[in-house]
Amino acid sequence: MKQKIFRMFFPALLACFMLAGCKKSVGTPEDNAIVEEEPGEEEEDTGYVFGYSCIDMDNPYFDTLRRSLENTLGENEYRLISKNPGSDAQVQAAQLQELMDEGVDAVFLCPVDWEAVTPALEALQEAGIPVINIDTQVKEESLTKAYIGSDNRNAGYVCGEDLKKRCPGGGKILLLECPSINSINERITGFEQAIANAGFEVLDRADVNGEKEKAKEAMGEFLEKYPKIDAVMCGNDQVALGALEAVKESGRQGIRIYGVDGSPDVKQEIAKPDSPMTATGAQSPIRIGKAAAETGIAILDGEKFETTTYEDTFLIDKGNVEMYGTDGWQ
Repeated sequence: MKQKIFRMFFPALLACFMLAGCKKSVGTPEDNAIVEEEPGEEEEDTGYVFGYSCIDMDNPYFDTLRRSLENTLGENEYRLISKNPGSDAQVQAAQLQELMDEGVDAVFLCPVDWEAVTPALEALQEAGIPVINIDTQVKEESLTKAYIGSDNRNAGYVCGEDLKKRCPGGGKILLLECPSINSINERITGFEQAIANAGFEVLDRADVNGEKEKAKEAMGEFLEKYPKIDAVMCGNDQVALGALEAVKESGRQGIRIYGVDGSPDVKQEIAKPDSPMTATGAQSPIRIGKAAAETGIAILDGEKFETTTYEDTFLIDKGNVEMYGTDGWQ
């Protein structure tokens, strides 16, 4: 009996399917098992997808750089997938693998550790995913397509030149650095070149990994250890802010603090007449992000591009800080 009913019902069911195939689906999505796509419905999937991995998104500099990338890519209707390794090289390696698994077309990379990132770069190259190195250079530059960053050596150099003017007889200084981050290495090197043979003594130096809290801790220890400190050169503005907190809490006077970035928080401190924050070697994450995005697009489009781009760096101090503004990046 069941077979007879099925033989009667099947031709009618088949006819319904044939009629349905001759017209677009109607009704709600729940009423239709298959919804035909209108022309252009997949346009958002036809554009490039870029990945972004920096050192630490908690640093406002890298978040501003991300927003600059997004703005330029968005103008071309391309997408950006961002990852935050939080200054952990192993986490960054895992997140770069995630970006590969997510099928990105290219990656903007600022390495947590310029040498430890090499295996991930090799994997990206094997996968045919070009890397646009930004801000901090990797050790194996041959594994990247282009580099876009600041003139970091000059950023440190202008701080050293400024210190020489303020302390013409020399003085005792500290260095808060990070050997695994090449951009910071360049800044510290530039600073040391500027003050060479000018009567300055490096009392001590500490690897603070570019982090504010580690810088505060190291600076606190130095303040207890050394009764005379004339200046401290910091690898970035976050480090400078950490050093500043330690100096303020100690109540010590006469210590000049230098940073690199030109962040709004540091510029606000520089603008205060009584703040130990003396100057910063300024750069522009906005310009770097825009240049990097344009380079990445050119690479994927098969167009000509600059393999190395250095954005200008310059000194912001109490004499010119208002010209650059204290509520945003220059």
